[in-house]
Amino acid sequence: MDTMTDLQPVATTITLDDSERQACEVWTRVMGYHRPVASFNIGKKGEHRERRFFREACARLDAAV
Repeated sequence: MDTMTDLQPVATTITLDDSERQACEVWTRVMGYHRPVASFNIGKKGEHRERRFFREACARLDAAV
């Protein structure tokens, strides 16, 4: 019997305390190069929050006028 095919994945939940977490640095592409969002001024941070993301499922070819 092959033991590798008999193994089932085990669902585990990992819980971290705030002291064990680290900040996630978000980068974005601006004017052809990448920059961390944390380095943006307040106006550019606001623009970044208002961005809309492309959703392929919502794009329709037959909707062209």
